[in-house]
Amino acid sequence: MNSSLEVVTNLWHLVRRFFTSLPAMPPAVKDEVWADDHLLPGERTLWVQLSNRDRRHSIEVAQRFDAARGAASSAEIAGALLHDVGKIESRLGTFGRVAATIIGGRTERFQAYRDHEEIGARMVAKCGSDPATIQLVAEAGPAYPTLKACDY
Repeated sequence: MNSSLEVVTNLWHLVRRFFTSLPAMPPAVKDEVWADDHLLPGERTLWVQLSNRDRRHSIEVAQRFDAARGAASSAEIAGALLHDVGKIESRLGTFGRVAATIIGGRTERFQAYRDHEEIGARMVAKCGSDPATIQLVAEAGPAYPTLKACDY
């Protein structure tokens, strides 16, 4: 059972994510270049399918992860950049994602959104990602607690 602090922290994350999702501007060029430096060609093909909002979020999370992890490998940074890549399969916008979060997986697209970690792990495995990348996208492995802490 979640503690009250965990519930409040998760709610704050969702509220913050909602409001930072509204502007549709792309990531800054320097941030796109930074991301490119850590992605394999197949991973980049997946990553550019994310919305501008999701790419901005993934860069923010990956940069916090890189700073917190210390000596993060490029494969781990790629996992941080791709941690939400499975969401592209749901084809949901901001308001659809809010609905899926609140009411659950009642439709195929809502369920795909809720299963984005498993879906994303399959996607990155298929494009030839390193096992460390796949683990992070699947919310597993020794670096995952750091990624989870950075995804706020």
